[in-house]
Amino acid sequence: MSVEKTEVLVVGAGQAGIAMSEHLHSYGIPHIVLERNRVAERWRSCRWDSLVANGPAWHDRFPGLTFSKDGPDDFVPKERVADYLAAYAQKIEAPIRCGVEVRDVRRKQGQTGFQIETSEGPIEAECVVAATGPFQIPVIPSVVPDKAGFTQIHSASYRNPEQLPEGAVLVIGAGSSGAQIAEELMRNGRKVYLSIGPHDRPPRSYRGRDFVWWLGVLNKWDAEATPGVEHTTIAVSGANGGHTVDFRRLAADSMTLLGRTETFEDGKLTFAPDLAENIAKGDANYLSLLGEADAYVTRNGLDLPEEPSARDFLPDPECAKHPLLELDLKKAGISTIIWATGFGVDYSWLKVEALDENGRPRHQRGVSSEPGVYFLGLPWQTRRGSSFIWGVWHDAKYVADHIAKQRSYMAYRPSHGEK
Repeated sequence: MSVEKTEVLVVGAGQAGIAMSEHLHSYGIPHIVLERNRVAERWRSCRWDSLVANGPAWHDRFPGLTFSKDGPDDFVPKERVADYLAAYAQKIEAPIRCGVEVRDVRRKQGQTGFQIETSEGPIEAECVVAATGPFQIPVIPSVVPDKAGFTQIHSASYRNPEQLPEGAVLVIGAGSSGAQIAEELMRNGRKVYLSIGPHDRPPRSYRGRDFVWWLGVLNKWDAEATPGVEHTTIAVSGANGGHTVDFRRLAADSMTLLGRTETFEDGKLTFAPDLAENIAKGDANYLSLLGEADAYVTRNGLDLPEEPSARDFLPDPECAKHPLLELDLKKAGISTIIWATGFGVDYSWLKVEALDENGRPRHQRGVSSEPGVYFLGLPWQTRRGSSFIWGVWHDAKYVADHIAKQRSYMAYRPSHGEK
């Protein structure tokens, strides 16, 4: 069987793989992008029906194309985000092959480059870019056993309220996904319990500017990762035109807030006594950004209207002042548990020295510990903004720059010839 050869193989055709292709093309580096499903598949089939982007259209996009059907301040629905990415791939003529799964990547013995086994046959490449992103394996902690008699799904499998059986719903995890799903269910008439852990809670907008603008002018998008920061939970929403996630408001509207979920026994879940502390720390994060924004306005003499009401909080709800530390799920009428508890990664196909003992990438800014292997699309890969469409575009440029630099080293020949 003949073996196809290319200089760079990119695995994954989501926002990371597309951005990678654009920068490789700008360097004139031959490459192939393989995608086992469709372009931007996770935007289409691994998100709930009403999901919109968490950043406004003017901000969260590639530099070379605007959203054609949405205004600059709109929060784009997930299907149109996927369509946008597919259109961008077509615009840059990215060499994407859909329906091809990468099964095995190994270093060639005694030679440079890698042998790649795919569902369509073997490929050889000098470099491999794993652009499969962070949302690979939904993580459901082994707290409530399957035999307990409750419907349990991960937020990645949630689509809409109608898919769930009748009854109350417990949502565990109050980041962007958990908070938005819990609110949607409550607005749909469900009784909702929401388990809240430590989180950051930025304002959706302040003094007439979206929080993404504030993080930009305050130079916070370029903050580099420090140990543990990459796992920070952030509660923010673009739903219904965008609004600040306000847990006190959700409680006032009938949602029951709970602390961090701990154990399950005899049909009862226990919760840490940390609800008030978690809400207070989220408030502190919120107020800190308002303070920095006010200082920036004063220092630069900007004509942005003051917004004193942004610091007005509703009273602490009863569920925070007298938190439930134990809940009998069946007595509470709970039929469904939705775990908004994040994702793990699966690089089992990558048989090279680029992963740590937990199977996670060993890398610096996407350049792995295995020469010729790169990662792209990771949270905090180079900066706080790495998870966004615009952020991964800049990360991809860094990786492409590194590939081009290493390429020039390999092309070097001494002026007096090789010995």
